[in-house]
Amino acid sequence: MIHKTSGLLLLPLTLIFLDFILISSLAKPTPITSLSVLTYGAKPDGSKDSTKAFLAAWQVACASPNPTTIIVPKGRFLVGNLVFQGTKCTNAPISFRIAGSIIAPEDYKIIASSLQWIMFDGVTNVSIYGGVLDAQGSSLWKCKNSGGKKCPTGAKTLLFTDSNNIRINGLTSINSQKFHIVIDQSNNVKINGVKVSADGNSPNTDGIHIGNSHSVNITNSRIGTGDDCISIGPGSTYVSIQGIQCGPGHGISIGSLGRSEDEQGVENVIVSNVDFMSTDNGVRIKTWGKDSKSFVRNIVFQHIKMKMVKNPIIINQHYCLDKPCPKKESGVEISNVRYEDIQGTSKTEVAVMLDCSKEKPCTDIVMRNVNLVLQMVNGSAQASCNNANGLANDVVVPFTPCLKRDMLLI
Repeated sequence: MIHKTSGLLLLPLTLIFLDFILISSLAKPTPITSLSVLTYGAKPDGSKDSTKAFLAAWQVACASPNPTTIIVPKGRFLVGNLVFQGTKCTNAPISFRIAGSIIAPEDYKIIASSLQWIMFDGVTNVSIYGGVLDAQGSSLWKCKNSGGKKCPTGAKTLLFTDSNNIRINGLTSINSQKFHIVIDQSNNVKINGVKVSADGNSPNTDGIHIGNSHSVNITNSRIGTGDDCISIGPGSTYVSIQGIQCGPGHGISIGSLGRSEDEQGVENVIVSNVDFMSTDNGVRIKTWGKDSKSFVRNIVFQHIKMKMVKNPIIINQHYCLDKPCPKKESGVEISNVRYEDIQGTSKTEVAVMLDCSKEKPCTDIVMRNVNLVLQMVNGSAQASCNNANGLANDVVVPFTPCLKRDMLLI
């Protein structure tokens, strides 16, 4: 009797299971809508203004309850200032698939007045794949480099602000007027396989700048500019930078920090597997010589190669661009910074400079397996050290006198 009862119970369970499989097999995936900017009047000839067409495509994608792909086909698309607002969007994923180039007007004044060329404001689940952004900023560089007093500040090429879940993959940015890619007040950002290029003498053309943002990952990218390859500004946390080729440029910088007293700090940053080629700096932390409540902590620089770098490792807590400088000690607290497996050549005699604040000395600085040699034959690199405390193992060249030797650092 027990076996018969079990069989009777199994029959309806089997039918329910079969119904579940049938219903699952009939379920349809969420449709993806594709929109071409050509449909909205964009012209790939590089001469007709396609700004309105791009914005029209965005409005349709923004209102869609389904994932939408905006297609930018091959060709050159001239656009002025673009602002993609996300506050009224459904937050369904929107992807830009760019096969061609998006170019700014030759007259730099047209986009420079707004401080950003292409801006995404308050968006969620936006991705950009491929394509070239050409801001045509060389004429503005010439204006600035010639000492022109009427030169505008310039526009950032691509800005994401107050945004979440952003993906940038395979994008190329060239000839930016100012910063190329800016991540501001945003969370969960992944940037992979980008190429950034501007002349080595192009002023303030940082490759990627991060500010007031959380959980930003930058991987497998090649950056050469006239300023920092990557800069990390106040309020940035959990930043991962891996697989970067940097040069020309000013290296990878945390800061500057402490320009204003109440600035937020930077923490939990890892910079790994980076090649620096002929840059002004390698890995740098820079803070203003002013009163500050800011901080830099929990930082790791590891698996890094330097080739002909002027300042491979540098902490500068007396950074100043003002005239005259305030000549104060920095109030920014720097602690728990690790330098591990850093190898290569220095273009200057001082390969390691730890110039920390007298008011708040750097603490818990750790160096392990660092080997930096002077590029010139018959010369040895040196280390300069002020107000810094920490540990170093026996495989640290040049010898850094303010760090205690610790044989347990292996």
